[in-house]
Amino acid sequence: MSERVVDLGFARVDVDREARQGTPEVVYGPGKTAGEIAAIASALLARNAGPVLATRVEEADARTVLAAVPGGSHDPAARLLAWRPAAPGTFAVAVVTAGTSDGPVAAEAAAVARALGLAVTVIRDVGVAGIHRLLAETERLRAADAVIVVAGMEGALASAVGGLVAAPVIAVPTSVGYGAALEGVTALLAMLSSCAAGLTVVNIDSGFGAAMAAHRLAHTATRRTLSPPPPTPAGVEAARPGGRP
Repeated sequence: MSERVVDLGFARVDVDREARQGTPEVVYGPGKTAGEIAAIASALLARNAGPVLATRVEEADARTVLAAVPGGSHDPAARLLAWRPAAPGTFAVAVVTAGTSDGPVAAEAAAVARALGLAVTVIRDVGVAGIHRLLAETERLRAADAVIVVAGMEGALASAVGGLVAAPVIAVPTSVGYGAALEGVTALLAMLSSCAAGLTVVNIDSGFGAAMAAHRLAHTATRRTLSPPPPTPAGVEAARPGGRP
């Protein structure tokens, strides 16, 4: 049996995740020392072929980690460490922000998505308080295979985008806003309650979670394209939607 877990004493690293999900385990930086991040990254690099990422890593720790595990890079805006980023693919993701204050969360989403091989376009500052800004970007939004919407305050941008595009919309509530915004809870509840059917909503400030949701969509689409379903046998009518012949 192939190795599935590497026990480092302080962490049990899931080195089998790439085989299951298409990308290696991602390291969450906060709460870990630079030495621990370096050790986990080294284990993943040695046993996987794809991108190795560590999120929410500040610059000082990033310098220490990169000195111990060379070959990577650090995006200070996204706070993302990355080794072996994937080559750009064809699955197009638009990352859309309501306001400039949503930028750090959007930066994380865009950087993670790019490192995983998605083709990313960032559309900034198109919140609904000036709806004409959003409408002017309609064609670019509709060209995407998935749209990540990053918004705080009342979170209305996700519903507006959800009504404009056919592609999956992944909504990220941010902790941006005055008192009643409740550090992102108001935007979270608004997105969960959206009348634009089918929105996917991730956790507050989780640009990483949104990028991973987009990656799962892309990975599944690619897998199905490479391995299409078998043809229907001659004389057997294909099932209609709902399973009825």
